[in-house]
Amino acid sequence: MPAPRALTHLVDLPEPRTYRLKNRLLGPPLHTEQLAHERLGNPTALAVFASDNLSSSAYATEEILRVLIPAGGAAIAFSLVVPLTIAMLIVLGFLILSYRQTIKAYPSAGGAYIVTKDNFGRGPAQLAGVSLLTDYVLTAAVSTAAGAAALASAFDVFKPYVLPIAIVFLLIIASGNLKGVKESGKAFAIPTYFFIANMVVLLTVGIVRWGSLQPIVHEHADEIVKSGTEDPTMLLGIGLFVLFHAFASGGAAVTGVEAISNGVPAFREPSWKNAQKTLVVMGSLLGVMFLGLSALASRVEAVPYAEGTPTVISQVARAVYAAEDGPVGHVLWLSLQAGTMLILVLAANTSYADFPRLASFQASDNFLPRQLTKRGHRLVFSNGIVALTAAAAVLLIFTGAKVERLIPMYAIGVFTSFTLSQAGMAKHHITHKEPKWVFGLVINGIGAFLSFVVLIVFAVTKFEEGAWIIIVLVPILVIPLFRLNKQYEVERAALASGEGAKAAAKEKILNRHVVLVLIDQLDMAASRAIQYARTLVPDELVAVHFDLDPVRTADLTASWSSLGFARLSLDVIECPDRRIERAAAEVVARHLVGGDTEVTVLLPRREYSRFWHRMVHDRTADKLTEILSSMPHCNVTIVPFHIGAKASMIPAIAPAVLGAPDEPEGEGAKAKRKPAKPKAPVVDLGDMEIPADRTPIAMANHRARLTLAGKVYAMRVQPWSGTPALELTLTDDTGAITLVFFGRRELAGVHAGSRLIVEGVVGEHRGKLAMLNPAYKIHVDSHADIPHS
Repeated sequence: MPAPRALTHLVDLPEPRTYRLKNRLLGPPLHTEQLAHERLGNPTALAVFASDNLSSSAYATEEILRVLIPAGGAAIAFSLVVPLTIAMLIVLGFLILSYRQTIKAYPSAGGAYIVTKDNFGRGPAQLAGVSLLTDYVLTAAVSTAAGAAALASAFDVFKPYVLPIAIVFLLIIASGNLKGVKESGKAFAIPTYFFIANMVVLLTVGIVRWGSLQPIVHEHADEIVKSGTEDPTMLLGIGLFVLFHAFASGGAAVTGVEAISNGVPAFREPSWKNAQKTLVVMGSLLGVMFLGLSALASRVEAVPYAEGTPTVISQVARAVYAAEDGPVGHVLWLSLQAGTMLILVLAANTSYADFPRLASFQASDNFLPRQLTKRGHRLVFSNGIVALTAAAAVLLIFTGAKVERLIPMYAIGVFTSFTLSQAGMAKHHITHKEPKWVFGLVINGIGAFLSFVVLIVFAVTKFEEGAWIIIVLVPILVIPLFRLNKQYEVERAALASGEGAKAAAKEKILNRHVVLVLIDQLDMAASRAIQYARTLVPDELVAVHFDLDPVRTADLTASWSSLGFARLSLDVIECPDRRIERAAAEVVARHLVGGDTEVTVLLPRREYSRFWHRMVHDRTADKLTEILSSMPHCNVTIVPFHIGAKASMIPAIAPAVLGAPDEPEGEGAKAKRKPAKPKAPVVDLGDMEIPADRTPIAMANHRARLTLAGKVYAMRVQPWSGTPALELTLTDDTGAITLVFFGRRELAGVHAGSRLIVEGVVGEHRGKLAMLNPAYKIHVDSHADIPHS
């Protein structure tokens, strides 16, 4: 009995250039089992999910002042900015409490989409999903545009290049996220904490110097926002509308609150508790920074500039640090400017953390393309990252990376999702009546009401400025989602119809099998197809040629007669109109007409290594496949023959696999042969503790009692009607062996990829070495082995 062959030596499959490039840019691929190790600790998760929320503290106060000063005058504006900030922080507080309830109730991922679907159904859930997806696209665009604008305001040389700089920022963040969750978290954590540290220093110095702070004297008074006439009736009539308008402008401060609830699975276990803690920390940081900056802006009377620069936060920092009076203050001011620019750009990272995950949820429900459910090279939803980057880039190009053109569309989507999510949680409490459900109902009910009020205020006050685009666009975008879902459901129904009967083989099995090999000329491609056809052992095997050119047909028939193929006739079919697809369908139909024949059509197809080679040859095989495969009981197989492929691009298969004997090499062959590069093992046993008496699988001998260790490469599942027996293929770096468990259809905790230590006697099963009913231990990451027998 031969020893098992090592899997590493069976095939050497060359990697395409795109894969090698991906490895170089992103790093080696992560195995699926490493997904658990890609989870984030709380400090890193705060940087990943809170950057959008925390960055809003840099501009929310300025947005409030931009509305109040022209409408009611500077004095009233500075007296109202802190009360409005406190009102917005009350909304923030209820949202934090509400989303703590959401995270606990939906620990697998408690975003607005999941909550709304669970409580209100699929229709409202798509509205919530599309609202959030559009908001994430806007967040990425606004953040990178704001970062580019901040850079241009600090260095005039960059002002003509704001758009390309914004797109470069977008690509940098996208590439960082393509490298993996942990990699992006580590890369972006430092700038986030750098901004937080700068804000702490600013507020601390501001509190210490509060009594000595003086109103700013604006040297370029003609460039600041024009102050309106002071209105003592600010809280009445049109003044009340302005107040609501300013409140809505500050509403950007609470965007990003939902990000953590969407990303609960990314946290380390216990994920929901860690997510709750991080949510509270995020809300507390934002509240302190937002309120502190509003108070300091009111104290020094920082007025926004019409062109946007210098910003309010920059003016406050200059006044607090007395940046004009010494180098220390100037350095601290520059540090805050750098931190502000970085956090504005990195706010886009929140979108990259949540957009792909949310899109995968909707794609899993068949409302978005299923490609969005696939994890890529580094265990992230790469297609979602690419889609977000493309959408945000288009938006930047469309608006010229102008922040003022993007802001009015901002926050409508997120407050729509806030409202639906909190209303869904209120219904969840009423339906399930879990412990303390009344308290949860009050919190989520108030959260839903406040979110709805802010949504209405924002929609009304920002409607003409651009909010109407999102109000109109979101419902329109929901329509194609339902059309796509309908198409997927039609496909699912078609594939599932008669599923049980067919799986049980109760459908009538046709009596005859006919194989047709379509041949244009007798060449290597046709010979390869004929060789394959013979292995199918059909009841009837026929080569078919369509007479499109009498000269070529005559040459083929002459060659066929002289070669003398045994039991393989050539049918020459008349095709006067040269419509080969119709002629082929007619041939197949003649075999199917009796209703008792299964037809297999083999199509030889030449494969070319270069693109321009493919361009100069027709794709007749593809056309025939499309037509013939639609006919019932007609199966089409393309048999490829590679032309012009480099030797390095052809998979190398070991002689033992091909059935050739292993011949010793002569001295000349050894001299000509290039030394092979060492290969990394394909079997990663990780931190598995290998027993001292473990035998390499390649050294396994018949009738020997051995201890083996390796990974489950494959599982063979027997049909229910078959004999109960579970077959596993166990591999290590030297080879593979079959493990057979008679009377078992499954083993608890064992699946493809599991690491096992097995002990038993090596026997034989189906002509191969196998270990029958061995004792086994399952290796787990906690270094504990679970014994079984």
